[in-house]
Amino acid sequence: MPKGYFICHSCGKQVKPSTDEPPCEVLEGWLMVSRWKGPQAVEHHNFCSLTCLKKWSDAQVPRVPDVYLRAFDEGKD
Repeated sequence: MPKGYFICHSCGKQVKPSTDEPPCEVLEGWLMVSRWKGPQAVEHHNFCSLTCLKKWSDAQVPRVPDVYLRAFDEGKD
């Protein structure tokens, strides 16, 4: 990918700010997230919408296995 492009970490949408327009106009509505991974280790993620950010953040949370959740239903009878 050429340098200077912003790519949505969730859907892959690409935007390249031009020299004619300020980045704040080209990237209007985009979200940038910095995530600390450890000492001097930061990941940067770009998202084109709140929907894409939500998809990514939902994927970061561990899911409780369905088998475990169904076990609670079995003891109600």
